[in-house]
Amino acid sequence: MRKPGIAEMSAFVAVAERASFAKAARHLGVSRSTLSETIRALEEKLGVRLLNRTTRSVAPTEIGERLLTELRPALESIEQAVESINVFRDKPAGHLRLTVPRPAAKMVIEPIVAKFLAAHPAITLEIVTDSALTDIVRDRFDAGIRPGHRVEQDMIAVRIGEDARPKLVASPAYLARHPAPKEPADLRSHNCIRQRFASGVVHRWPFEKRGKAIEVTVTGSLISSDGDLAIRAALDGVGIARVPATYVETHIAGKRLVALLDDWAPPSVGFFLYYPSRRHMPAALQALIDVLKAHAR
Repeated sequence: MRKPGIAEMSAFVAVAERASFAKAARHLGVSRSTLSETIRALEEKLGVRLLNRTTRSVAPTEIGERLLTELRPALESIEQAVESINVFRDKPAGHLRLTVPRPAAKMVIEPIVAKFLAAHPAITLEIVTDSALTDIVRDRFDAGIRPGHRVEQDMIAVRIGEDARPKLVASPAYLARHPAPKEPADLRSHNCIRQRFASGVVHRWPFEKRGKAIEVTVTGSLISSDGDLAIRAALDGVGIARVPATYVETHIAGKRLVALLDDWAPPSVGFFLYYPSRRHMPAALQALIDVLKAHAR
């Protein structure tokens, strides 16, 4: 039996973890047809089927699952060995991959990205915008950014700035038809534009004032996972939206939207960059953390 190479094994892991040839091909920077040929060649070398393929899905076979379990720590060890070479470089280098929710991409990453890449030309920074609670080990991210309360306890977390505080807003036209709420409980009689998260849950709206914390179950005619759509609906008078404050500052200043219940705004929990505690710290990640912490100060 011909021995497969690291590239073929990495290709298999990419497909198996993403359950998609298309997503794996984008991640690896190759065409889907090239990746398919690589996996076919790997299966021929090993003499076993590693992936079950249908027109709609890809999933590891039992043998494929066993191989995937063995390969993950091995590939991570190789990455750490390659990363260790960076201590002999004048500057950090390599590919740095992060999962970041859209508010953090706007508030935390956008202000520093040009400065960071100019200071570290040997680093390639890949930002995947996703609000779901991504498993950064399984999906092979170097790190993630999330609000503090959404970071798993077994991660090393570094605070890098204020989180996207939510702001309740409605249009003047909507408020002309419906009296503005004076306290959170009043929202039960309003048409509220709700958000469904990746978990499938439509969350209650939390509030806090002088140490008193409450949550309100709101109802409304629109549910969306897209913040821009929620803002558009609020501008058009559909109802009250709860969105990151930075997204609506210009609309409030232009009096196209009115801020509501500001004295009940929950405190910031902060944005944190997090990474696995058992993972060797890549020099490129340390460089990014340094820039983010300096910007936060």
